[in-house]
Amino acid sequence: MKIQQIVQKIELDQIKSELPVISIGDTVKVGVLIQEGNKQRVQPYEGTVIAQHRAGMNSTITVRRIFQGVGVERVFTLHSPSLKNIEITRRAKVRKAKLYYLRNRVGKATRLKQKNITNN
Repeated sequence: MKIQQIVQKIELDQIKSELPVISIGDTVKVGVLIQEGNKQRVQPYEGTVIAQHRAGMNSTITVRRIFQGVGVERVFTLHSPSLKNIEITRRAKVRKAKLYYLRNRVGKATRLKQKNITNN
């Protein structure tokens, strides 16, 4: 067996199957496991997905939020054990694959048009 095949077999065991379908422009609430001393807790981080990198086990999303007037971006590895849950709170209609232009906008200019979701 080649080393690549061994690595792929190990990665298949680690991949999470219960992840929601995330797209660019979604407002998500990510539950991150935080360790403080010998205690663990889940800390929510809510923001807009401005970038997504799809690479199997190494897939990531970049989430941006405004905290005390300053833009904060955080990159989450989707299959990481420190990522407990992802909840999609709002979907937006976007026409770009990366929303880096939101970095230059402030206040109401950062709003995205909400996508109409119908139950079929």
